[in-house]
Amino acid sequence: MSPETRQITVPQFTAMKFSGRKITMATAYDYALAGLVDAAGVEGILVGDSLSMVVQGHPNTLPVTLEEMVYHAEMVGRAVRHALVVVDMPFPSFHLGPRKAIENAGRILKETRCQAVKLEGGAEQAEVIAALVSAGIPVMAHCGLRPQSVHQLGGYRVQRDERQLLADAQAAEHAGAFAIVLECIPAKAAERISNAVKIPTIGIGAGAACDGQILVLHDLLGLNTGYVPRHAKTYAILSKTIVDAVTAFRDEVRAEKFPGEEHAF
Repeated sequence: MSPETRQITVPQFTAMKFSGRKITMATAYDYALAGLVDAAGVEGILVGDSLSMVVQGHPNTLPVTLEEMVYHAEMVGRAVRHALVVVDMPFPSFHLGPRKAIENAGRILKETRCQAVKLEGGAEQAEVIAALVSAGIPVMAHCGLRPQSVHQLGGYRVQRDERQLLADAQAAEHAGAFAIVLECIPAKAAERISNAVKIPTIGIGAGAACDGQILVLHDLLGLNTGYVPRHAKTYAILSKTIVDAVTAFRDEVRAEKFPGEEHAF
């Protein structure tokens, strides 16, 4: 691996807040797409528990297991050469006390090639974040809308309690988190939080003032088959490209145009 393609480290990622360049992250869940996302030069790749929805077809992120997260993270880790790879800790793998959280996060690091874990929560998870960090496990926090708490929150709603949002972000920073995802909060609140903490804020539905941005890959590529959240932007419509390609294959087989002589031995 050349110096130019050396993988980004956690300290380098954190230092990007003051470099003057926005941080870019995207999700990935398998070897092939992770390699392509990495080749695009993003600074971070998240193996998100969103795979429960976009890969497995569940209505929320709750069903995905730790074993499934490890399975997908191992594939992603083998593909990535440049970006920092972060893996979501699924529900309830970090709600069982600091000791169990260290065991579960340690398994992720031991069985994949990722560099860090992400967990949802701020002040209420400060003890767990601190325990993981003290064990040598880098932690990205996640404040604002927390999809794993969808039932408690009453749905996927914008979180507007700026006082609590700031308290959560600062608690996560003080506990040792190296970055914070801010999801679905007012842009002005995200700006104030970003200015109040010394670690990078990564926005998703949190406005342009965050230190970086992340999107779910299936939203970015137009690989979803239905609802696209307001905070997402679709940069391609690959779902149509895939359907058109498979339809063309089907039609050529039925018309006996494929395989041709050039495809035979």
